[in-house]
Amino acid sequence: MNKPFLLGVTGGIGSGKSIVCKIMHTMGIPTYDADSRAKYLMNHEDSLKEKIIALFGNESYKEGELNRAYLANTVFNDEQKLGQLNALVHPSVGHDFEQWIAKHAQEPLLVKEAALLFETGSAEKLDKVLLVSAPEQLRIERVLKRDPQRTEEQVKAIIAKQWPEDKKQEQADFVLHNDEKKLLIPQVLQIVSTITK
Repeated sequence: MNKPFLLGVTGGIGSGKSIVCKIMHTMGIPTYDADSRAKYLMNHEDSLKEKIIALFGNESYKEGELNRAYLANTVFNDEQKLGQLNALVHPSVGHDFEQWIAKHAQEPLLVKEAALLFETGSAEKLDKVLLVSAPEQLRIERVLKRDPQRTEEQVKAIIAKQWPEDKKQEQADFVLHNDEKKLLIPQVLQIVSTITK
């Protein structure tokens, strides 16, 4: 039985990876958004919730919902705590992704969108990785427009935690430039056609 070709789509915050995945989704390619699934699982998977509460206290949840502000303040600037949280969430997302693949086993191509594909080592389980690349200043402007509650310093702090662009480019199989100079859709079509040939 043929298994689907697994394409990872990654890129730093504000690079436009979600737009690229929306284009692919519109083309009929099933896409899995690891970051939003992680949020979903942290809110709905009881065993994961229990582990988070055991590690970070009852304040981790407010009225049954993940207290994101509390968790962000608790873990973001503490490498050890961030590592502990990731060690709980990533296996859960990995298992969820496996189940999702099984549901779409008849598809020729599946896409996994994740900000930290290389950083978490999950790129190794995929056939190819596409990096959506954009200049840092443009990414910062996009995020500030999209998330008015964030400051420029916060966005820069997030960027500092992600792998540098050149390191990701070395690891990626495809690089798509979302710099507002090149059209996106033709680049996406070109990459999809290269994969599905």
